[in-house]
Amino acid sequence: MKGFNPYLNFNGSCREALEFYKDCFNGEIAQMTTFGDSQMGETEKEKSMIMHSVFKAGSIFFMASDSMPNQPVQSGSNVTLNIDFQETADQKKVFDKLASGGKVTMPLQDTFWGARFGMLTDKFGINWMTNCELKK
Repeated sequence: MKGFNPYLNFNGSCREALEFYKDCFNGEIAQMTTFGDSQMGETEKEKSMIMHSVFKAGSIFFMASDSMPNQPVQSGSNVTLNIDFQETADQKKVFDKLASGGKVTMPLQDTFWGARFGMLTDKFGINWMTNCELKK
């Protein structure tokens, strides 16, 4: 196998979500194709929606798109994206940005396994965990 890449789907908010993650992770939108670019979509709104995108920030990599017109997605609890950090200051900065407009389900805290850990659901319904092994 070559690798495993998360693919996130949104109901018309993919562009906004990518800009949000770009700020949170100091990353880049490496590719963005709209439905209109591929001759799909009937209305101007549908044509401007994201058919496929690639996001990169350091070792973070994922793809994302808006759902097909008239095929909405529903956020679920069966997938959570985890980010490992080397520094707790970086972890807190990213955690706080991701939490903006979302819901913290477990505040950042030291754990029994020797890490600082926290969980949240961002304003787009994506579940995140952050983990930073504490220096001994």
